Amino acid sequence: MRFFSPPHALWRERFEKFILAQDFPCVGAKSALSRGTLSIEVCHSIKSSWDDLVIYERLLDWSAQYRENPGLFRSLAFIFADDDRLAEDAFEQALWQRVQSLADKDAWLGLPYDERVSSDPLDPHFSLSFGGEAFFVVGLHPGASRPARRFARPVMVFNLHDQFEQLRAEGRYEKIRETILERDVKIAGSVNPMLARHGEASEAAQYSGRQVGPDWQCPFHDPRSA
Repeated sequence: MRFFSPPHALWRERFEKFILAQDFPCVGAKSALSRGTLSIEVCHSIKSSWDDLVIYERLLDWSAQYRENPGLFRSLAFIFADDDRLAEDAFEQALWQRVQSLADKDAWLGLPYDERVSSDPLDPHFSLSFGGEAFFVVGLHPGASRPARRFARPVMVFNLHDQFEQLRAEGRYEKIRETILERDVKIAGSVNPMLARHGEASEAAQYSGRQVGPDWQCPFHDPRSA
């Protein structure tokens, strides 16, 4: 069993309160928290590789557990307690450095990329893959321009791609998506211009939460790609 010092426990509590707030738009995260399927880990700095191995091992465990018992509304969040405010571009750079490090470890172990998604960040079917299971990332941090992405410390939330395929198969995806969009507009005053459905545009541009233009280049390359 892993024990947290009081400051770490405090950050977990603050993040749970952030999600439970009435105006927080993501109903999927609220469902995960209420079901006890939101796992929150506290790390050091998103600008450092110090916790990369810990994060990667948790992702592997998360993938294995999901394959043994698939289910909806599961998220794995990493709070970086040592960091304060970062500019949006600095946060984006740090997030992709962590993602690249994790992908390098997955490739070094010879684990396959989830064949249901693409490893090319330019591809509309792009997703990350750890332990053979596809993920996408939601980044939050104090300097985020979108209120829904604005938390007191940097956070990387990993969500399983297969969950959204389940929702689509059950005919629930569009309703949940519309609910989230409506709630987000209420607190931000506008629709997030970076949002897109999987298969219509690459999700890579959505990870950090920063608004980017059509010339934006994703700083990621999976070692298993040609």
